[in-house]
Amino acid sequence: MELVAAPVRIADAATVRLLRPGDRVDVVAADGAATGGGVARVVARGARVTKVPEAARDSAAESGALIVLSVPRATAARLAGAGATSRLAVTLC
Repeated sequence: MELVAAPVRIADAATVRLLRPGDRVDVVAADGAATGGGVARVVARGARVTKVPEAARDSAAESGALIVLSVPRATAARLAGAGATSRLAVTLC
């Protein structure tokens, strides 16, 4: 199985600060969370964190924080699509 690097913006920057390269995470997409009627779905399971870039000094905490995951190509496509339409969160495995 070919793995690719997938940059993913996680909504909660504080959670990202807990992560280190080598950690395994599940990525959860929350659709409609702002209205209280959201549905959460797992879009990646057991993804390996490869990089946790430092946040830019001028970036706002509301914009979340970036991580890079090593995942199969199909999972990378799902992550990109979910990131464009949903808020993403991670849980440690």
